[in-house]
Amino acid sequence: MSSVVIIPARMASTRLPGKPLADIGGVPMIVRVWQRAMAAGIGPVVVAAAEDEIADAVEKAGGHAVLTHPDLPSGSDRVFAALQGIDPGAKYDTVINCQGDLPALDPAQLKAVAAALPGHDIATLAAPITDEADRGNPAVVKAVVAWAPDGRQGRALYFSRATVPSGAGEHFYHVGLYAFRREALARFVALPPSPLEQREKLEQLRALEHGMSIAVARVDEVPLSVDTPEDLEYARKLLS
Repeated sequence: MSSVVIIPARMASTRLPGKPLADIGGVPMIVRVWQRAMAAGIGPVVVAAAEDEIADAVEKAGGHAVLTHPDLPSGSDRVFAALQGIDPGAKYDTVINCQGDLPALDPAQLKAVAAALPGHDIATLAAPITDEADRGNPAVVKAVVAWAPDGRQGRALYFSRATVPSGAGEHFYHVGLYAFRREALARFVALPPSPLEQREKLEQLRALEHGMSIAVARVDEVPLSVDTPEDLEYARKLLS
């Protein structure tokens, strides 16, 4: 298995414009994410940048960035566009999509999502919900997983903003890191948005609705995601 990690990044975030270049302890956030992905050691790391200033920051830090069209509709489309540009000969058969707003990412989580992929089209992560308020919060995406007997790996049955499944037992956060078989990524981005995807506003449901298999590896915690000014201030305190 030959893997490449691609980090999609764009300046036009709705809640925190310009966040890839947000300063965290003197380092742009996208550079911190690139550094964490490099530390995983699972393959080369490329930033798929929508704007020149993102690419410039990564290259200045010694990283590799490629420009992608700013109007691409999703991070998955940006990852696929970058893949076509850097690897037209299809050297890499596994593609890791690492979000560009995870400055404190544990590199072991990238290793975990890559390790879960064999035998499936896509792999992702889930962590037990520990905050009771998050169970009913529609901003928190839940993963419904058919777990193997050891409870460490399973197969995704559904993702939702609702509190699912019902009844007593654990609920799981969905952690939005993905590993794709190259062929699966090409198929996924070519598919039209699906009804459940549009209803829940969750892109991964497109894969499930079209019969694609998503493996899930269990991790202990959700990495810090910087989506708001408050998240950014917390990240600065944590990492400065």
